[in-house]
Amino acid sequence: MSVELNERRQQLLAGGGKDRVAKQHEAGKMTARERLGKLFDEGSFVETGVFAAGKAEASSVVTGYGTVNDRPVYAYAQDFTVKAGAVGKNAADKIVRVMELAAKTGAPVVALCDSAGANLLEGVEALDAYARIMQETAKISGVVPQISLILGPCAGGAAFVPAMTDVVIVADKAGEMYVTGPQVVSARTRRNLTAKDLGGGKKLAETGAAHIVVDTEDEAIAAARKVLDLLPGNNQEDAPLAASDDLNRQLDIEAYADAHDLVSRVADFYDYVELSRDYAPNMVTALARLGGRTVGIVANNPAEGEGALCAGACKKAARFVRLCDCYNIPVVTLVNTAGQTTVDETNNAPSIAAAAELIYAYAEAVVPKVSVLCGQAVGAAYAAMGSKGNGADVVYAWPKAFVAPMNAEAAVRILKAQEIKDGADIAKLIQDYEAECGAVATAEAGLADDVIAPQATRQMVASALEMLMGKREVALPRKHGNLPL
Repeated sequence: MSVELNERRQQLLAGGGKDRVAKQHEAGKMTARERLGKLFDEGSFVETGVFAAGKAEASSVVTGYGTVNDRPVYAYAQDFTVKAGAVGKNAADKIVRVMELAAKTGAPVVALCDSAGANLLEGVEALDAYARIMQETAKISGVVPQISLILGPCAGGAAFVPAMTDVVIVADKAGEMYVTGPQVVSARTRRNLTAKDLGGGKKLAETGAAHIVVDTEDEAIAAARKVLDLLPGNNQEDAPLAASDDLNRQLDIEAYADAHDLVSRVADFYDYVELSRDYAPNMVTALARLGGRTVGIVANNPAEGEGALCAGACKKAARFVRLCDCYNIPVVTLVNTAGQTTVDETNNAPSIAAAAELIYAYAEAVVPKVSVLCGQAVGAAYAAMGSKGNGADVVYAWPKAFVAPMNAEAAVRILKAQEIKDGADIAKLIQDYEAECGAVATAEAGLADDVIAPQATRQMVASALEMLMGKREVALPRKHGNLPL
């Protein structure tokens, strides 16, 4: 290799130079190549497009491939030391190229985002650059998993691309994602808002724009590696098998106040990755393993508003079910919901639309679907939450499960109004109604396949999933359905 060529390589690998790298470190952030070194297995990262910087001193994005947990992964990392990670034609060319390679070879794509936005010097070409990245993100969605790490500012168009990916992970100390900067918003609203106020990790988590929020870059990268380990390389594969916990492990549980307790007990080694924990906490969505296989768990959380469905909970679960269906991940639904949350003129229409999204997501999903009626399943929420009528392959019920159009007291006061006027014991009427709508009655109606002991839940669900591994569905020919967004 000539001296000139080697010097040029070293210049490009240095990014924005020592001074800018020092500023990046002073801000508590790693450089793009340092981040990639942490993401990939040691020594496995191979950079692509090293010289693809034109006449510039360096490119504002670093691209390449390697292995994560010994499995192939592609990645691009925006380099804030070069033009503040600004995106223009050169960056778009490199990003789109690595995404195309990922789709062709069937490997996930990880985006490490740290960019001030579009390269303003390129004008409309910079806008076209973002449009091309967005189009490619949409094209490979559902083909290979896409994970975004927000490790610095993500402004304007830079925020839209991560929002289109499967999982968004934010390092709260440095990560920010917003459409319009705090100075402009503050001037328009006459409020003194910071970047954290607009798009810090906490705000993104509460609004559902981020799926996992941690403190540091190291934690964000570790979370990405864990999520990748639970996902397949592409939509033609299954997620990798891992060592299994004892399938016959009995759950030491009769009932539960918080869904996290049940999800933990069902999962192998009590381990799971929850997505969107701080958004609509009355619904829990988590990736875990059961019998060594990856499963997606959807659970109403009785600790939050009796697990009732609100618009946010429906949207959260619908998106998660679709994620699982994209990548051949079976869906396990743990039902314990008081029904729909109370609606009025302000949230009536959004609640209808969101519930339709959830029902549609379950109906359209072709992966194995196993549901367990663990508590109450009231009203339309029963139908929405993975019911047999909406496509569940296997449904089990705990002995104290309750399935009815409305809660027992309300039903009794309507249906037994005359008897109550005549002096009938309301408590006895409620008890009788609960028995009429209990687990045995549900099974007798063919809406549950069996009534099982809560302690056997893990064993029975794992057995059902094993039986369903060969499931195939042939859909009617169509371009795609019209999801009620």
